[in-house]
Amino acid sequence: MSLDRRDGILALDGLNLSEVAETFGTPCYVYSAASIIRNYQTFEQAFAEINPLICYAVKANSNLSILALLASMGAGFDIVSGGELERVRLANGSPQRSVFSGVGKTSREIQDALRAGIHCFNVESEAELSALSRIAEDAQLIAPVSLRVNPDVDPKTHPYIATGLKEAKFGVSMQDAERIYQEAAKHPHLKMVGIDCHIGSQITEIEPYLEAATRLFEMVDQLADSGLHLQHVDLGGGMGIRYQDEPAFPLDDLARWLKPKLDERQLELILEPGRSIVADSGLLITEVLYIKSSEDKHFCVVDAAMNDLIRPSLYNAWQQIESIEPACTDIEARRYDVVGPICETGDFLAKDRLLHTEAGQRLAVLDAGAYGFVMSSNYNSRPRAAEILIEAGQARLIRPRESLSALVKDELGCLTSS
Repeated sequence: MSLDRRDGILALDGLNLSEVAETFGTPCYVYSAASIIRNYQTFEQAFAEINPLICYAVKANSNLSILALLASMGAGFDIVSGGELERVRLANGSPQRSVFSGVGKTSREIQDALRAGIHCFNVESEAELSALSRIAEDAQLIAPVSLRVNPDVDPKTHPYIATGLKEAKFGVSMQDAERIYQEAAKHPHLKMVGIDCHIGSQITEIEPYLEAATRLFEMVDQLADSGLHLQHVDLGGGMGIRYQDEPAFPLDDLARWLKPKLDERQLELILEPGRSIVADSGLLITEVLYIKSSEDKHFCVVDAAMNDLIRPSLYNAWQQIESIEPACTDIEARRYDVVGPICETGDFLAKDRLLHTEAGQRLAVLDAGAYGFVMSSNYNSRPRAAEILIEAGQARLIRPRESLSALVKDELGCLTSS
């Protein structure tokens, strides 16, 4: 995103973030349309000679305005639920350019995706494949299938987001894959069109992708030797971004390595980027409520909390924090733990950060466009934050702040006094 300071005030894409906070309140998520467009185009340009189907991972940020922006650019979508399929439809995205991943698809979700003409089901188990074949036969439709294999590759990332190891719940083992392909290929309502993997998230090195892709190509060749020819290879997503001092992921190098191998086998490439499209396109604005000091610690208590942004608490994730307005000159810069109002010791946005701030100021938590709002909750009966999109020089509300009345309106069994 394009951040700078104007008269000491932090600005995003030329808009004063202090004014954005005044207009929409805090906490709030603010996204840059220009940054989302640039990040998507970076993938298009890096893989231009391959012309892959780029399926944005909806789970990273599923706001309809963001999905509509990506759909207008020709993006496909990677979905993991029936709810995400409905979001793609509402955003004028194409199910025919979308892949359906996930280990626990329900019968209803499979039926809806089949009728919508989903580009491919990324199947994760023999049990799911059996259910899919039965549902497709009942509907008298042919289900396009890509088997998600587990290449047992260490992506060198946080264990909660490492999904390609053999102990992970995702995919089928390489040892079982060929047998499953051959059995499924005999079913008249299944069409085995691809092979896919997703080895993890926030991966910053190319080697795990090369190792995983090599194993997928070996399986493609084994199947071709037995007469089963696939149409695509799906390498998933997971390409990391720079939160702190991580290296930039070498998209160009990956594209150059892949091209001759895809050409030789006449395979289409599918990619499923999520974080790398939206993470550094968003930030979370929060207001400082109190400064609290003890003998050993200084705390900056803000109005955002772990229910708004759970990544620091869940993954011990590091995200840059910037003051939006300058503090009074006589306020000393200190090292703070930035904490929220939730009644949990694990409620923090950052620890041991040097900040020059005071009560009433606003802070910006950067790189919060992915896995921020989508993972938020109502813990402690806290309404979820507003979402704002900066586009064409204007700040537009794309999801209003949740109200307390909306939070409780569907609850039943209220007691009334006589």
